[in-house]
Amino acid sequence: MNRIAAFLYGTLCYLLFLATFLYGVAFLGNFGPIKTIDGTAVMPFGQAGLINALLLGLFAVQHSVMARPAFKRWWTRLVPKPVERSTYVLFSSLALLVLFHFWQPMGGTVWEMQDPLGRGAIYSLYAGGWLLILVTTFLINHFDLFGMRQVWLYLTGQPYTPLTFTTPGLYRYVRHPLYVGWLLTFWATPTMTAAHLVFAIATTAYILIAIRWEERDLIDAHGPAYETYRAKVPMLVPNCQPYVAGDPSARQLEMA
Repeated sequence: MNRIAAFLYGTLCYLLFLATFLYGVAFLGNFGPIKTIDGTAVMPFGQAGLINALLLGLFAVQHSVMARPAFKRWWTRLVPKPVERSTYVLFSSLALLVLFHFWQPMGGTVWEMQDPLGRGAIYSLYAGGWLLILVTTFLINHFDLFGMRQVWLYLTGQPYTPLTFTTPGLYRYVRHPLYVGWLLTFWATPTMTAAHLVFAIATTAYILIAIRWEERDLIDAHGPAYETYRAKVPMLVPNCQPYVAGDPSARQLEMA
């Protein structure tokens, strides 16, 4: 593939991710005039629930299958390696946009915080979750995670070198701060509707399953260094005491 074309392709995929990220903030927070997770139900409860389950399943399958090392080895026979990550970002963004567009409100309110201070506190947690996600991506190399480092190195004729395993910042206290941020965005809402609850439960279950797959891949990639880290640092609930790695060359890398 032409180096300039690969870089432009990677850049477009990255910009689509940014647009999807911002759409996600509005979608889950019910902000703005765009379609959001809540609203007036327009079809029977069961039918809406089935559509939402299929949309969530579509995203889960795409996101998990394309992230697995075995799939990547096969996929890079068809897709040039420098744009493999960008293509993954493209498909993930498209899967999310499909979910946002076809999502169906289901009616009903599970809980509602009416106190202004309480609502403000919950929205603060919601904003904090998105901020935590963004900060964490930079801790683990934001531009590698979303494919820009790969296409830049290809553009400039430099070989790609995989990230090593270290435990920067928040990773010294919890193994998956990225997922902690996602969980905050899923659950921190002052008004929990039936549709939102379905979304939160399904995505939480997906995260708990995905962590097992990712950590298996991390052990395969980094061996005893990651096994020691996993034994000493909690998965989602932070430690008070920071982890001090015996091997300074280890780096926590989210696989998805």
